[in-house]
Amino acid sequence: MRNNRAKRTRLKLKLRSARPRLSVFVSNKHILGQVIDDTRGLTLAAARDLDVASGKTVDVSKKVGELLAKRARDAGVKKVVFDRGARRYHGRVKAIAEGAREGGLEF
Repeated sequence: MRNNRAKRTRLKLKLRSARPRLSVFVSNKHILGQVIDDTRGLTLAAARDLDVASGKTVDVSKKVGELLAKRARDAGVKKVVFDRGARRYHGRVKAIAEGAREGGLEF
């Protein structure tokens, strides 16, 4: 059921926009964000919690979002579509989105 929910979310994003997709993966220990160009099948920028200092999970997620935004801007990406996958827009997922917005990405 989780995979179906994630596929449904991604399908809606692909049908509505040709922008790169900011995909978020959250596990119990780690968080990872990627900016993906689906037309070419290429990852343009990526950041994870191991790239930033440790701390509380929500604070680390926000820093990951800021780092991802910086790397995406360096790759020439300014506008993205946010792909939360099967997760709710809450907690660490919300924090990475807010960090990316503060870093200069437009959703």
